[in-house]
Amino acid sequence: MLITRRLEFDAGHRIPDHRSQCRHLHGHRYAIEITLSGNIIAQPGDPANGMVMDFSEIKTLARRHLVDLWDHAFLAYEGDNAVVDFLNTLPGHKTVVLDCIPTAENLVERAFAILDGVYKDTYGNALRLERVRLYETPNCWADAVRS
Repeated sequence: MLITRRLEFDAGHRIPDHRSQCRHLHGHRYAIEITLSGNIIAQPGDPANGMVMDFSEIKTLARRHLVDLWDHAFLAYEGDNAVVDFLNTLPGHKTVVLDCIPTAENLVERAFAILDGVYKDTYGNALRLERVRLYETPNCWADAVRS
């Protein structure tokens, strides 16, 4: 069985080597979809009975470990010195410095790595993270999938 939970967040970034508009500082309304696989829990009386995992728990864990950290932050590449230096001059600015260029592909790969250790099989139902999909725009997304 596969289940998916979608969350949204806002963040800024820039792609320093891009030949078009994305080389400028800008932001997106990102959406992230987290897909888990597992067996349906069959434990009468348990709040998770009949579920693979409670959707609210998927959301809580995703927010705690990823979404709240990236939401309303500027996702900056550590090698983009001028931008990182500029952001450091803004008192209290929420900046996440990454060791990769913050493209959709790199961000979703990073998100998968972060979330892979978060969703644990606590019911013996073979729960595991299968896919993370990150929408940069409604028409453009990247998937990181378990191989």
